[in-house]
Amino acid sequence: MAIKSTIFKANLQIADIDHGYYADHQLTLARHPSETDERMMVRLVALALQAHALQDTCRGDGTLAFGAGLSDPDDPDASLTDFTGRKRLWIEVGQPEDKPLTKACSRADAVVVYAFHHAAEVWWKGITNKLSRLDKLQVWRLPAEEAQQLASLAERSMQLQATIQEGALTLSSQRGSVHLEPLRWK
Repeated sequence: MAIKSTIFKANLQIADIDHGYYADHQLTLARHPSETDERMMVRLVALALQAHALQDTCRGDGTLAFGAGLSDPDDPDASLTDFTGRKRLWIEVGQPEDKPLTKACSRADAVVVYAFHHAAEVWWKGITNKLSRLDKLQVWRLPAEEAQQLASLAERSMQLQATIQEGALTLSSQRGSVHLEPLRWK
């Protein structure tokens, strides 16, 4: 019998000072049995960093949601879909291969990758040339040590505050806080 995903609930308060976006999001995350708390929390951070697009791109008339993630490789880790059903933003975390990213660029207006693993630099050196022609793609690096610290904030029911200022994100809860400064690679 297959092991089912574990459901996590998050009340995420976002204060994105850089983009003038302030909102509360009630989120449900399904953590695949093979997914770590670190990866799940990086998905949440990626969504928080891109949440301003809900207002900037869709004028508030869209849906910002998590995808099936590891359960379905053709589905984004998170996405922004406008009221017509058009994918405006496709978000991936980790170290995806070039072919799924090329396909994502053909299916969405913009694609953003957040690499976070300690081997991300090796992945990036090996894939840079293959991704150079993808104009819709952005690639960001989250520092590995800070990404690992995100796992300490994971719990089945989370109350989180995300503050984004000068390109950096601080994610806080009663368990503590983690400060991340993403570095743009592409």
